[in-house]
Amino acid sequence: MMNNLLDVENLWVKFPNRNGVFDAVRGVSFTLGRERLGIVGESGSGKSMTGRAILRLIRKPGIVEADHIKLDGVDLLGKTEKEMRAVRGQRISMVMQDPKFSLNPVITIGDQIIEAYRLHNSASKADAYRKSVEMLEAVSINDPERVMRAYPHEMSGGMGQRIMIAMMLIPNPEILIADEPTSALDVSVQRQVLDIMDKLVKERGMGLIFISHDLNLVADFCDRVLIMYAGRVVEVCDAKNLHEAKHPYTRGLLNSLPRLDEPSKRLEVLQRDPEWSKAPSVSGRV
Repeated sequence: MMNNLLDVENLWVKFPNRNGVFDAVRGVSFTLGRERLGIVGESGSGKSMTGRAILRLIRKPGIVEADHIKLDGVDLLGKTEKEMRAVRGQRISMVMQDPKFSLNPVITIGDQIIEAYRLHNSASKADAYRKSVEMLEAVSINDPERVMRAYPHEMSGGMGQRIMIAMMLIPNPEILIADEPTSALDVSVQRQVLDIMDKLVKERGMGLIFISHDLNLVADFCDRVLIMYAGRVVEVCDAKNLHEAKHPYTRGLLNSLPRLDEPSKRLEVLQRDPEWSKAPSVSGRV
């Protein structure tokens, strides 16, 4: 337990609606050490809501409930909004899915990265500028000083995603939550971004929560995997053993993917069982 950076116990995210209350996340429990933890599932399974709830980014009328969400043993649910602003970015950072919606289009990239650094560090603008250039170099951006002067719309999708990773890692957080950071990128750029993220996480001894719908990618990149369905964790396994998963939902997802080593004329269609959404959430705590 003492080696865990994050400990989430019985997390629920609820949204009131005209028919009552919709449970987007249902009783999710897991721990995160200095590892790469994958959370996978189809759209609407509760992956992103889980990541946002950890940082308490679910706004009203949304409701977040949990027995605890502990960061280094301290429950985040007991913190005020002002105290949470010190946690966000400085201790836990989150890379959103599309950089175009995360970067301010009317402020230069350099000013945005400098602001992210100075918000959590007592540094002059000159020192923050040097640190920002170093961080852009760390994410394999050529000519970082030119990029510092550029605006987000001048960057490609891959460049934008690298810039977001640089911005989120510059305060040197303990945990990085990456919400489908490569889904909009082509395969070659996707691999480059993952290699950069993996290198930085290992060098800094961080914990990574990697949210994705791509099972093959998670199996190749992560250490452990939580599989979510209808807001619940239905299975937990080592990433290297993901293709040996037992739950019928996980098997259905795997069988619906095309494989070069085992080509088939027709891919299987996932057959859902109503009991999957009723069963208790499986614990991902270690």
